[in-house]
Amino acid sequence: MKYWYETIAVTRRILTELWRRRRSLVFWAMFPIAVLLLNGLIFAERSKTALPEPLTLGQALERAAPATLVGAALFFSCLGGSVATVVAEREQRTLKRLFLSPLSGVAYFLGIGLAHGVIAIGQTVLVVAVSVMLGATFQGSPLLAGTIILLSILTYVGVGFILGTQLARRTEDINTLVSAFGVPLLILGGAFVPAFIFPKVLLNLAQYNPVYHMNEALTKVVAEGDDLSQIAPHFRFLAIFASLMVVAGWISYRRMLQVERRL
Repeated sequence: MKYWYETIAVTRRILTELWRRRRSLVFWAMFPIAVLLLNGLIFAERSKTALPEPLTLGQALERAAPATLVGAALFFSCLGGSVATVVAEREQRTLKRLFLSPLSGVAYFLGIGLAHGVIAIGQTVLVVAVSVMLGATFQGSPLLAGTIILLSILTYVGVGFILGTQLARRTEDINTLVSAFGVPLLILGGAFVPAFIFPKVLLNLAQYNPVYHMNEALTKVVAEGDDLSQIAPHFRFLAIFASLMVVAGWISYRRMLQVERRL
C-alpha cells in the first residue's frame, strides 16, 4: 500500500500543476479535435474518388479516430509529456529533493506514468465523444480497443522515459528530440498518411514500427469490428514491444538516478 499511496500522490501533484496551467489543458483538448476533424474531412473527400460509394463524415471519422488517437493524442501526451516532465524535474532539482524524502523511486516512476496515462484517457474520451456526436458508430470489442490503447500508452511512456533520461538534458532539447524521433515514426506508422498508399519498401519497414501496429490494430477493431484472432500479429507485437519499453524505461530511469546522486 505504501507504493500505491506514494504513486497517487505523485500523480496528483503532476495533474494539479497541469490544472493550474489552464491554457495547456485547452490546447491539449483542441489539438486532437483539430487533427480528428482534418483527418475525417480528408478521408471523406478522398472517398469520393477512391470508393464506389462516398463515406459520410461519421464513417470517415470512424477511420480517422484511431489514427488521431495514436498519432496525435497519445503520442504527444504520453511520449512528449513524459519527456517534458522528466527533463523539468531534473532542471528544477526535484530529483535531488527526492533523495532526501521517504518517497521511493518506484512510486515516482509509476506516478509520472500514471499521470500521463490519465491525460491520455481524457483525450481518448474526448476524441470518441466528438466522433460519436458527428455520426461515427464504433464497432468491435470495447475491452479489446481499451487494451490496445493501454499498450500504446505503456509504449509511449516507456519510450518517453528512455528519451527524457538519456538524451534530453534541458527543456530546449525536448521539441528537437520529440520531432526527430517521433515525426518519422508517425508518418511511417500511417498516422498522417494512410499506410495502404505506401510503396512496398516503406510498408515492409513499417512492420517494425509500433505506431503502425497501434494504428492498424485499433482501426481494424473500432472501424471494421475485427476480433483478437484477426489482429493477432499487431496485438502480439504491441504486447511484446510495450513490455520491453517499460523495462527499458525503468532501467534508464534508474541510471539517471545514479547519475543525479553523484552530481
